[in-house]
Amino acid sequence: MRSRLIALVTGAVLVAAAGTAQLAATPTAAAADCTSAQVISNGGFESGTSPWTSSSGVITSGGGQSAHGGSSFAWLNGYGSTHSDSLSQTVTLPAACTKATLSFWLHVDTAETTTSTAYDKLTAKVGTTTLATYSNLDAKAGYVQKSLDVSAFAGQSVTVSFAGTEDSSLQTSFVLDDLALDASGGGTTPPDPPTSDATRTPAAPTYTASLTSDATGGSWTGYESVAFTNASPAALSEVYLRLWDNYHGSCPSTPITVTNVTGGTASALSVNCTALKVTLPAPLAQGQSGTVGFDLGITVPSGADRFGRDGAFNFIGNALPVLAVRDGAGWHLDPYTNNGESFYSLAADFSVTLDHPTSLLIPATGTSVDTPGGSGRTVTKATASKVRDFAWGAGPFSKISGTSPAGVKVNVYSVSGISAANAQSMLTTSISAVDAHAGRFGAYPYSEVDAVIDNNFWFGGMEYPGFVLDLVSTTALTHELGHQWFYGIVGDDEYTSPWLDEAFTDYATDLALGISGTNCWNSVSWASSAEKITNSMAYWDAHSSRYSTVVYTYGKCALHDLRRLIGDTAMTKLLHDYAQSHWYGVSTTAEFKAAAQAATATDLTSFWTQHRIDG
Repeated sequence: MRSRLIALVTGAVLVAAAGTAQLAATPTAAAADCTSAQVISNGGFESGTSPWTSSSGVITSGGGQSAHGGSSFAWLNGYGSTHSDSLSQTVTLPAACTKATLSFWLHVDTAETTTSTAYDKLTAKVGTTTLATYSNLDAKAGYVQKSLDVSAFAGQSVTVSFAGTEDSSLQTSFVLDDLALDASGGGTTPPDPPTSDATRTPAAPTYTASLTSDATGGSWTGYESVAFTNASPAALSEVYLRLWDNYHGSCPSTPITVTNVTGGTASALSVNCTALKVTLPAPLAQGQSGTVGFDLGITVPSGADRFGRDGAFNFIGNALPVLAVRDGAGWHLDPYTNNGESFYSLAADFSVTLDHPTSLLIPATGTSVDTPGGSGRTVTKATASKVRDFAWGAGPFSKISGTSPAGVKVNVYSVSGISAANAQSMLTTSISAVDAHAGRFGAYPYSEVDAVIDNNFWFGGMEYPGFVLDLVSTTALTHELGHQWFYGIVGDDEYTSPWLDEAFTDYATDLALGISGTNCWNSVSWASSAEKITNSMAYWDAHSSRYSTVVYTYGKCALHDLRRLIGDTAMTKLLHDYAQSHWYGVSTTAEFKAAAQAATATDLTSFWTQHRIDG
């Protein structure tokens, strides 16, 4: 889970030749099945105004704003006077598709100085239904992708519209680009298991990858396979691969390419190119296993992001395709969110071989061993057991190392511009934080952890198993390392229940830094009756200005309040025992509430209501 700095500080596999073309296989479906489709036309505005209906001048290519992709975009408002703008297109959603997601890139800039009043607004609608409202309070540098669920309109012809309103002074510009409306699911694609079967599957994945980089470490090609077992009583007819980093490109031109799939039949990409269905040769009964393999290409985009390139330094998070999870709710194929995380995966084993120029250091998830490769090259083999994902970096990093009193090896990798003193400070912070968290929740189960430091990260910090990205910040780094327990060891569905990792980790950060949280619940002020600590990322993507405040701050304050209610000793035992009982598993809000109630004789019903913790 991304650390918001504002919240913290305020079967068989055939090896085929590597390919680079985007997967072009198409599904063969029965008539009742959904054929995945993207139904918005000219979503990047590169073909002029058709078929859009808009106010004069809204679709443009200049004037001081820039496109997310290509050269054209839609610019609503920005006049600094009372003004309204509109943009709309009528589309038809396929009747057989039961999931539909409207996505778009939005840049908001404003001259307003308020941090509390929404003077200028942009409303997104389908028909007469308001999906989300953005305002001057959502202003950020650059574009942010928004994803909105419009599944309720399956089979309908509807108008997708955006309306911008501006008050009498101080401009706010709402700039839209690369709109898409992806329809998927339905018929037998994919089948949901019975709701009574909550078994999470495919289980016990083993990922094996071998990749070779170019001279910069920004482009990788090779092969990946994943072996898995169906743990569920319900047959497993297909699996889904999540190609999360395709969010960072324009579908279907994507930075992650999968070709030559073996062990199953690949369908077309869906969910804005982040999901790939692979139909298995025959359904797997409970306890049976399968293997899917494919050629893989990765191209790291420019930008200091969790998947991005800052000068000579590459940060490669979420780039290896991983299996989606099917449970009692069906397949989890949520869209990518840039506000937080969408990731939901089961503990797995990874063996990843990375062939790269010797001049590049490769911090990575797991334990790494370097051996000589070809001329001027090194082969880094990283292995990790019982982790949910795999990430790495590539660049001419500076590296310093230490070992915590509990025996955890800590490596700090710094980009150019990070002083030796700051690197050493972050090493000291990392050593302290790892042991502090371990003392409360259980010993760190891996042999080492890598912290990659770059002050250009716009997001503060980001965690992966045994690998974190961060600014020079004691608080943020302590938070990211806390995620090694909450999300990493004690997993959760980050899209559905972001508080289970962010609030718990922020609470752990307070404890590690000696912050008691006294009176912090007293500052809570809800924006609406719908606002709850336990809301999903679908809600927070539509109310992004409140995400950090509620999930991080109110969430951790609720846990401080719970500690004060049941007592320090009971709270300490609760969290330690809860972590141990969910070690390498998945936590839910209902399970945590039950564990908390079992830890005290006090009836917690009113506590959950007061703190808006549902589930």
